[in-house]
Amino acid sequence: MEIRVITASPLSEQEKRKIEKVFADKHKGESVSFRYESDSSVIGGLLIIDGDDFYDATLRRQLGNLKSHDEPASEIIKRKCKEKGVSEFDAIHELLAEKVQGYKNERDRIKAGRVYYSGDGVIRIHGLNDVRYDELLDADGVKAIALNLEENEVGAIVLDDEDKVKAGTIVRATGNIVEVPVGEQLLGRVISPLGEPMDGLGALSASGTRPIEAPAPAIPDRGKVNSPLQTGIMAIDAMIPIGKGQRELIIGDRQTGKTSIALDTIINQKGKNVYCVYVAIGQKASTVSAFVHTLNEYDAMKYTVVVCSTARDSSPMQYIAPYAGCAIAEEFMYSGKDVLIVYDDLSKHAVAYRAMSLLLKRPPGREAYPGDIFYLHSRLLERAAKLSDQLGGGSMTALPIVETLAGDISAYVPTNIISITDGQIYLESELFNAGVRPALNVGLSVSRVGSSAQIKGMKKVSGKLRLDLSQYRELIVFTQFGSELDPVTQRMLDQGARATEMLKQDLNAPLDVEHQIILLYITMKEMLLKVPVNKISSFKKQFTDYLDANGGKFIEAIRSTGDLTMEAQIELEEFVEKFLELYNR
Repeated sequence: MEIRVITASPLSEQEKRKIEKVFADKHKGESVSFRYESDSSVIGGLLIIDGDDFYDATLRRQLGNLKSHDEPASEIIKRKCKEKGVSEFDAIHELLAEKVQGYKNERDRIKAGRVYYSGDGVIRIHGLNDVRYDELLDADGVKAIALNLEENEVGAIVLDDEDKVKAGTIVRATGNIVEVPVGEQLLGRVISPLGEPMDGLGALSASGTRPIEAPAPAIPDRGKVNSPLQTGIMAIDAMIPIGKGQRELIIGDRQTGKTSIALDTIINQKGKNVYCVYVAIGQKASTVSAFVHTLNEYDAMKYTVVVCSTARDSSPMQYIAPYAGCAIAEEFMYSGKDVLIVYDDLSKHAVAYRAMSLLLKRPPGREAYPGDIFYLHSRLLERAAKLSDQLGGGSMTALPIVETLAGDISAYVPTNIISITDGQIYLESELFNAGVRPALNVGLSVSRVGSSAQIKGMKKVSGKLRLDLSQYRELIVFTQFGSELDPVTQRMLDQGARATEMLKQDLNAPLDVEHQIILLYITMKEMLLKVPVNKISSFKKQFTDYLDANGGKFIEAIRSTGDLTMEAQIELEEFVEKFLELYNR
């Protein structure tokens, strides 16, 4: 066995004999050799490496532990030398005397290891036999996470600049996991998954930190999901309602409006006392920049935190991004607040994890994903919940986004996440290309919370909407044969076409639930059959303006009671008839 002794300057023969005697007694009966090395970076003292045991009594370590200074220890030493005219050695000892009370040059035994391979953001370490899964490692100032615990080595992923970690670098276990800053001070900021600012607005001043990994709330700690989180998108709020504390998947092919739904939902939370966290995973930096610009334009960044890991970032950074965002959202939730978190998107997150796993030489499974790919997302999404009143009644609503290929929702990652979430909003390319926005497939979209997350007024007007649209889509297929239609079928087609047009919505134009209820009421009462289909869009805009100007009592009644009473329905129908007379002139 070889024991390495590293010092700033060569040791005397007498000092060597003392060290050799100590370790000869420790390894009695074993063949032991000693290798002496000089390294000026240790400043003073000595580092002895005996297998997996590191005896670090260097001045570099002592100076590195001085957290109270705002400036690096090396700068303090230079300043003391200049101010007091003393040597560097005297300045070091003076600093230690001030900040390390009772310091003695004793051997500090720590568990550590040494890197023997570094590449592609992955390091392999000899030693660290007591390290735990997901533990944060310190590789000479560079952060890493232990993910592979094997018999003779530890595999870890590097979070900082991987070029700083080379073969031979000493790696220490910290006993902690990665933490991120949390608190209301983060609102309006764009940060990295490690909590570093990316918006050029200066340093962060957070109220505390939270570990990125945390257990999900237990079943007794959860409350009922019965309060609606309004997206502002009429088709979703009416047919696929989302409750506070729910996990609703947004799924569809590329360029079908998935991120647009998330963006409109965030914009619609203005004035509703809901904080938002948007996590960009593997997105282009220009796309994230445009997203943030839109949020600023609609004054939504005031209540939003953006956690950004772009396509240029390493796989480890993309891997921890959603967990970092979830930790930030949890701080709000456990403070009794309602919070919405968007993961955009988890298919890129799964790809990043697959790349890491293959580099760590984990055995691949279906579609080359590792065996724990389900656990990757289940432990993340289970943290979204509605807390019980005893825990403050806060909630975290998750909107994970998944991208499909050619509409295949039976692929590995989509089926995994569908089974974890409480429903899905499925966006269809054909509908999108046909001009239906949002391109919602009513048949494949579902909310397992259902009408329990709707107010009374919305329940009344949306009950038949899904069925009517489904029948309309089926009837369209038969009309392609050109056969004659009976009056009832023709009326269903006319009504379905107008309902489809009414549900179309422009980008970044969310509607209040009061306006949604009134528009759906007049649609489901078939009051628009006299309006041509191609004019429904202009009718909708003009009627909404007329309603805001003259129908305040209807909006206020729904806002105060959450319901559309029988008396209000009669008055509303008269109100609409008056407008139709003006509109048809």
